[in-house]
Amino acid sequence: MTTLRLVLGDQCSEGLSALEGLAAGDVVLMAEVRAECTYVRHHKQKIVLVLSAMRHFSELLRARGISVDYVKLDDPANSHTLAGEVARAAKAHGARRIVCTHPGELRVLEDMQGCGAATGLPVEIRDDTRFLCSLDRFRAWAGEKKQLRMEYFYREMRRATGLLMEAPDEPAGGQWNYDAENRAALPAGLVPPKPRRFAPDAVTREVMALVEREFPDHFGDLQKFGWPVTAAQATQALEDFIAHRLPRFGDYQDAMAEGEATLFHALVGAALNCGLLDPMAACRAAEAAWRAGAAPLNAVEGFVRQILGWREYVRGLYWLKMPGYRDTNALEAHRKLPWLYWSGETAMACMAAAIGQTRDLAYAHHIQRLMVTGNFALLAGIAPAEVNDWYMVVYADAYEWVELPNVQGMALHADGGVMASKPYAASGAYINRMSNHCRGCAYDVKRPTGPGACPFNFLYWDFVARHAARFAKNPRMAMPLRTLARMDAKKVAAMRAEAKGFLDALAEDAEPMLRARGQQKLL
Repeated sequence: MTTLRLVLGDQCSEGLSALEGLAAGDVVLMAEVRAECTYVRHHKQKIVLVLSAMRHFSELLRARGISVDYVKLDDPANSHTLAGEVARAAKAHGARRIVCTHPGELRVLEDMQGCGAATGLPVEIRDDTRFLCSLDRFRAWAGEKKQLRMEYFYREMRRATGLLMEAPDEPAGGQWNYDAENRAALPAGLVPPKPRRFAPDAVTREVMALVEREFPDHFGDLQKFGWPVTAAQATQALEDFIAHRLPRFGDYQDAMAEGEATLFHALVGAALNCGLLDPMAACRAAEAAWRAGAAPLNAVEGFVRQILGWREYVRGLYWLKMPGYRDTNALEAHRKLPWLYWSGETAMACMAAAIGQTRDLAYAHHIQRLMVTGNFALLAGIAPAEVNDWYMVVYADAYEWVELPNVQGMALHADGGVMASKPYAASGAYINRMSNHCRGCAYDVKRPTGPGACPFNFLYWDFVARHAARFAKNPRMAMPLRTLARMDAKKVAAMRAEAKGFLDALAEDAEPMLRARGQQKLL
């Protein structure tokens, strides 16, 4: 009895549950379908990464003696939908059942569930055991809680896995979280080591040519493509991070610097999210570095927290709250996404840097995403659906299960506080404290209003004033609300008027500073 075993583009893992119990005569189906490349117009590097990883993984399976039905994007018979390719393969191989691993996105789960009706065959959807917390376990933890704080979930996961624990309820070093030690600005003269990148091989070059041909108008370019596309390369990338950047990752993980796109970050998110790197193996490797005295605890705990904490938490939250979570808009934000998010045409140095490297690398680190591009979207009142689409398009590690909760809950506070107890709103002072972008910026970070004032300043106070009644009972917003109440009414009115004028100009794709100076593209 032939079993058709479906492997998706983000499931390039030998330990995938869909491959368990593989028997002689079984067939693995892997299909490059246009629908998955275009449901949002993914960054070119994201498409190359996934398709190249799929092709390399199919070669590995064949080398293991496994029968693989691999459908390339430009195959004339390709139906370009998941259901279509499953139905075609099931018929061709005389399959009697279909086995899958639970996908990362709701729309794909619905496609999987529809495969039964399309083929008339039973479909078994197995748990994705690559994650460290099952969806059932997360639902049990969430229970009837109105607010789902990651910190408490993270502590439970530390206890369950034993990661960075000295005893069953005793965290290493006596603290659960060293975030307070992870906020140093990068000192002048400190040059971070460059992360290991991987030159495209023949398989990847073939995919790059395919993507340039099939998706020429998608965001981003391929000149600097260097992502790992095999499990071996992903392991090398992790080892490079642990040896050369992990020791200082903790101190500077929130820092930003002009001309330094990666700093001390790991850059393993893309490999984790498409299945090339095992999350527990990554955490254990970092823990081993601490126990060997090769990396400090605040660095290792910060890294483990991102994987064991945030990554598992947002996945659980996504499946707990979907499909309604996608449509939350607690702050009633409806402004269109400004063109500068695509063009990078802005005199705001921090935004130009974040968007420029995103175009070049399909990457920006978490503070650039949260406190620069995300913070601007929050302050400007940009519609969550538009912001979500942008994040899904531009990053190589973006899948809806991870991107949507981070945008809705953290960046935009659109979920009304399910994830975060307050909106992560900040003025230019935060960016100035955590980066050197403001030194060479056309705007003056110390000016709240008037000619050359930093837009983050007047947009911040406009945001606080706009939502003052909404946040009146939020204790974490008490300080900015008190400051606003003490401000001169004329100053507040001036800042709010300047915010309106600035945003109205952005809606016309004409940032005031650029228009005044007659500048063209900064990137």
